[in-house]
Amino acid sequence: MNLILFFIIILFFIIIGKVFYIQVIDYDKLNAYAKNLWSRNLPIEAERGKIYDRNGVVLADNVTTTSLVLIPNQIKNKKETAKKLAEILNVNESNMLAHVNKKTSIERVHPEGRRLSFEIADKINALKLDGVYLVKEAKRSYPFDTYLSHTLGFVGIDNQGLSGLELQYNKYLTGENGSIKYFSDAKGNKLELSEIYEKPQNGVNLTLTINYELQETLERELDTTMKKYNPDQALGLIMDPNSGEILAISSRPNFSPSHYKNYAVEETSRNLPVWATYEPGSTFKIITLATALQENKIDLEKDTFHDGGSIHVENARIKCWKRGGHGSQTFLQVVENSCNPGFVVLGQKIGKETLFKYIKEFGFGQKTKIDLNGEASGILFKLENVGPVELATTAFGQGVSVTPIQQVTAVSAAINGGTLYKPYIVKSLNEPETNTVIKETKKTKVRNVISKETSKKVRETLESVVTNGTGRTAFIDGYRVGGKTGTAQKVKDGKYMVGNYTVSFMGFMPANDPQIVVYIAVDNAKGITQYGGTIAGPIAKNVLTDAIDILNIKKPKGASEKEYNVGEKKYITIPNVIGKTKEEAGEILKDFKLIYSGTGNTVTYQSPQAGNRILEGEEIRIMLNE
Repeated sequence: MNLILFFIIILFFIIIGKVFYIQVIDYDKLNAYAKNLWSRNLPIEAERGKIYDRNGVVLADNVTTTSLVLIPNQIKNKKETAKKLAEILNVNESNMLAHVNKKTSIERVHPEGRRLSFEIADKINALKLDGVYLVKEAKRSYPFDTYLSHTLGFVGIDNQGLSGLELQYNKYLTGENGSIKYFSDAKGNKLELSEIYEKPQNGVNLTLTINYELQETLERELDTTMKKYNPDQALGLIMDPNSGEILAISSRPNFSPSHYKNYAVEETSRNLPVWATYEPGSTFKIITLATALQENKIDLEKDTFHDGGSIHVENARIKCWKRGGHGSQTFLQVVENSCNPGFVVLGQKIGKETLFKYIKEFGFGQKTKIDLNGEASGILFKLENVGPVELATTAFGQGVSVTPIQQVTAVSAAINGGTLYKPYIVKSLNEPETNTVIKETKKTKVRNVISKETSKKVRETLESVVTNGTGRTAFIDGYRVGGKTGTAQKVKDGKYMVGNYTVSFMGFMPANDPQIVVYIAVDNAKGITQYGGTIAGPIAKNVLTDAIDILNIKKPKGASEKEYNVGEKKYITIPNVIGKTKEEAGEILKDFKLIYSGTGNTVTYQSPQAGNRILEGEEIRIMLNE
């Protein structure tokens, strides 16, 4: 009996210990298991993080929609419910019946019941059907539709990033979903217990380096280019040369991220400014120029070259774009005239080892590592395969393959004092509620490529190209603009195509202290002679002109006077004619179109006022009084 009593006591303590373990130590875990058996969650989707430009303009937003969720065990008349929902959603009744009869605790009606319009949601809500619920969902919206489409990218029906920044930063932009928890019995019937609301956590916001006003200007100019020239493609890229920040980026053809399924994959996936590779043409001459100056191979104003229209390198004859050549010229004029034979000589003076060393130092042949997906690295000759002809063609931008982002980054280094910066487009990650900065991107110096003195000479030379040379179509009166045109013959099946070019212009301002670099490229423009100066130059000028007000660029002192060709309209400073007679004013302002108002013979007011500069032939209004 004592032995039996002992075992009973031991068993009693074991039972007490087990009850204590269940009720105290293992309570939370077992309670969670229990709740999972009789609790149900109606999901509440978190909003995706917003995307802003640098000044707070919303580029990617969210709109509230509703989606259809079923709890099959709570649906009393399944066939009737399926029929009514099918009618409202305009879908096959058998498909809806499959949803209604699903052996699951909660059935999300996908895809026909996702992102419903308010009109359809109201119709479903009015039916008051058992087991039929409408839950809130956020749908991605792009306020400016096609603007910045390749860069922003797009999302799928479940709000997951599929391309562009939406994909690149998906883990930050995606939030944590919340829910409404309710309790049901084993048959799924809802119990009269309090519901628990778990608030969703919205995704992190992105702030870009993009300036929306500049982006709007670039988009407008590219749209105009497509209508005017009907090119195969066109692109534009704007950068702050002193930091690597992308201020605007776009290409054509583009697409609407909200309706990405209506476009081919090639149209939605290729962000041309970072993806496209092609021979750069004469814009690449900026690199050859910077190298020659850094290595003290030439004196731009003292050294001369005679261009007879072509130059022979081994068995190859390399022609100048101008029939008969430019004759005797300084190397400054070689750059102004974009003379290919002159740059061949520059390449020969530099030598292949040195030239290719600087080309790589400027970042060509490798990715810039910009925070955008799909970047290409371009193609360069292997040094051991570079002979006299390859050296010659590389010197003026033929035979090498580069991307637009490489070119803009390299030219920025050539004009900003010699420092190569890593380009970037995401300025910061921001907390969703207050938009305070969580993580900020700082400018990243890659290396010094050339000296400040050399960079100054490059700026002055490229300003001369716009003032006196092939880039004169980008000249802005009263401002210092530098730049270089490019006209590159395209290659197909290993042969250069006839009459098919990629024309481009690389411009910056102010030339003495650059704040903005603009690159425009147009592929196979129709109905016009294809030169960078005639097509891309004016587009870049329009962008730079708008940038004056957008970036508040002041008129600098010492702006160069433009040398005008025969028949070209000139900018003229308006003289003061107030107090003069009508006849005297007419003689003084004979180069302008005068519009008179008032009576009398004495000028009392003029508009524009004296001291302003306008093109000859433009209107001046004159007020006359006694």
